[in-house]
Amino acid sequence: MTGRRSARRILCPAAGRPYRHRVTCQECGFCYELVAADAIAGRLRSFGPRFADALAGAGPATAARRPEPAVWSALEYACHVRDVFLIQRERAVLAQVQDNPRVARMNRDERVALCRYDAHTLPDVLDQLAMAAELCATVFDGLDEAAWARPLIYPWPEATERDVAWVGRHTVHEGEHHLMDVRRVLAAVTEAS
Repeated sequence: MTGRRSARRILCPAAGRPYRHRVTCQECGFCYELVAADAIAGRLRSFGPRFADALAGAGPATAARRPEPAVWSALEYACHVRDVFLIQRERAVLAQVQDNPRVARMNRDERVALCRYDAHTLPDVLDQLAMAAELCATVFDGLDEAAWARPLIYPWPEATERDVAWVGRHTVHEGEHHLMDVRRVLAAVTEAS
């Protein structure tokens, strides 16, 4: 036994073929198939308070400090999650109004500089993250079975047909995974101080 989790293949209802995404994240343990579609909105709404709790007590310098040059700060991760929620919301909407749309890449690394993540204050970002989570959750909350199954061409990790249910689960994964990243980064920069 190597300690690695085995990823089971599940079918993408929209495409009738297996997802080409690891079902269980090897780093954070998130399992896509354990998140029911009707639980996605509630899970998204939980992120505002959870990120606020994780960042409680972090001063501006601590939140903005990178543990290593190539690793984002806790503030940058929070900005990224805020943007993920807004982008995923738009992708879910696009899949409802267009047939099998090809959605654009997020350009996550470029956003850090282009969107000036370092210019934001932590309280503002936490408010924005909570609002973005609510806006995203509201869209997912209103979907019926046919809407969850609507296909789109998702650009990550490679252009692949996904359904809206996968997009919702992936959005929850992004929140969970980056909440773990925030905690790790804060621990690293606090320990280094």
